[in-house]
Formats: sequence, structure tokens, C-alpha cells
Amino acid sequence: MKDSIFLKTIKGEETSRPPVWFMRQAGRVLPSYMALRKKYSFSEMMADPKLAAKVTLLPIYDLGVDAAILFSDILVIPEAMGMKLEFTNKGPVFENPLKDKEKPLESLKPDPAKLEYIYANIKEIIKTRPANIPLIGFCGSPLTTFCYMVQGISRNHTFPEAIAMLYKNKKTAKKILEEITDLSIIYAKNQIESGIEAFQLFETHAGLVPENLYFEMIMPSVRRIAKAVKETGTPFIYMPKGLGFGLEKIKPEEADFISVDWQTPIEKARKIIHKNIGVQGNLDPRILLADKESIEKELNNYLKFGKENKNWIFNLGHGLIPQIPYENVKFAVDWVKNANWNR
Repeated sequence: MKDSIFLKTIKGEETSRPPVWFMRQAGRVLPSYMALRKKYSFSEMMADPKLAAKVTLLPIYDLGVDAAILFSDILVIPEAMGMKLEFTNKGPVFENPLKDKEKPLESLKPDPAKLEYIYANIKEIIKTRPANIPLIGFCGSPLTTFCYMVQGISRNHTFPEAIAMLYKNKKTAKKILEEITDLSIIYAKNQIESGIEAFQLFETHAGLVPENLYFEMIMPSVRRIAKAVKETGTPFIYMPKGLGFGLEKIKPEEADFISVDWQTPIEKARKIIHKNIGVQGNLDPRILLADKESIEKELNNYLKFGKENKNWIFNLGHGLIPQIPYENVKFAVDWVKNANWNR
């Protein structure tokens, strides 16, 4: 796939502009996706290779982004560990979260075979995608996955019981994190074997714990996943939302690119992130709720950075939110592709 601007950038080649894609791009901001949701549930779309491929590729045709990301969910890992999960209109809910278990470890029964349907989806995407569009695979980082598994719902994003377990029962928490990591490595490798060209690890909740605790308890798992992915020659993107100045501790062997959140100015992030690691991000998705004049003003702030930093992928500092108008997302993509980056 020599004509992919995304793959050229992530592999260190200079390009005339930054590539652009958005987290949660295949979702509720797209009218075409909402039309499908009237016919099918989220689970039905994930379970059908043709539907999953169609949804994955909608942003390529509707928005013109430079890469597709697998249509799936980070919580397929807990499902494959034996936890019963329901995708409701208000978000995913676990029937029996680990906080309600007297012996949470004993209830986990990892079964890699339960993830086979996702590899079928990947193969269908590869078969039907445009020739120059790479596919990004992903999974949730062990901490983020752990938070949902312990808490049981997605609406309380402080995850009080999950975070409490890290302090009150560190031994059990570490064992759960190791179980998650083991299955995540199998999952990542199988995604790669199925055809993905890059892999992103989503750590949505790094900011819930102090930096020293994160590097003590979580970073060893991140390193294991990164090593497994990078050993295959697949580029590894790490998104540690809320890690702040902890970004300076990440080494090139732990990530090829770091996806920077919107709380951290991109220029400051670039200064503290190792020079051999590329950066991705970090537009605040909420600016896309504004009028186009305000959006363009914000986008113009990235021109100098984009001129000076060739190893940068334009993205958001978090995922798209449902209230954002489709027209504004399309406007942002077109702007990135047509702006004069003076390279």
C-alpha cells in the first residue's frame, strides 16, 4: 500500500500534508450510520462481516479520511473472558461486574475463540476497502478495560470501585490486569495476521490514577502489548488520555506514535515526548460543535506545528461525540487536506 499517506507518515516518510483520521469516525455523526442503526443493533452490526465492513468504511466515503479503524468495541475482551455484556442505548452494561464478585478472578474464563468473528470482519474489510486505505486495529488498554469490568457500567467515568481495588487489593488487581493483557496480546496478534496495518491501544482513563501508580501497575502491561505488536513490524500507536507529564517517560520501544489528548497543548506534548516517537492529535472534538469560522480559526493554529513536524497525524484529542454535525466534521477533514502546510 505504497500510496497511503497515513502509512508513509507513520513509517517516517515525509509527506506534503499530515494524514487525517478521527477516533469514533464510524459512528453517530454520520447520517449513513444512523440509517443503518434504524435497521440493526450495535451487536448485530459487529456480528455480521459485511455490515461491520460497511460501517468501518463509511467514513472513507462520507468524510474522506485517510485511514479506516476497525468497527468494534474495547469491551469484546471482557466478553471473551466470560463476562455477559449488553450494548444498550445508554452504553454497555455488564450483568455481573467484578465488584459484585467475592472472588472476581475465579469468574474469568478467557476464551480466544470468542474473538474469531472479529477476524472475519477484518478480512471482509480488507477485501472490500479502497486500494490506498489502511486499516487500523485496536483494543483497550488493560487499565481502561479493567475499569469497565470492575465497575460494570460506562456512565460513571470515575470508576470508584475499580480504582479502589488498585489500592485495597493490589494483588488481585494485578492478576486481573495480567489476564486482560494476555488475551489482548492474542487479540492484537490475530488482528495483525488478519490484515490490519497499524494498531492503536486506547487508554481512555490514564488520568484516573497518579503517574507513579500508572507506571508501577499499568505500564508493564502496555509494554508487553507494544512489544508483541512491534515485533511483527506493525506500527503501534498509544493513546494514554490524561497521562500529562508522564508522556516524557514513554520510550521509543514502547510506542511508534503517541496520541495526545486535548488537555495537553500539542506543542508542549511534542517537547516532552521522545524525539523518535511521532505524535497524533489533538483537536478538542467539541470545537466541531461551533460554527465553521470558529473551527477554521482553531485549525489554523495547527499550521505552524504541521509545517515543523512531519511525524504528526492529525486527529482529535478524544473521540467524536454524537452531537457534532456531520457537515462540520467533513469541513475539518477537507480543510486538513487542502490547507497549505508549507512543506
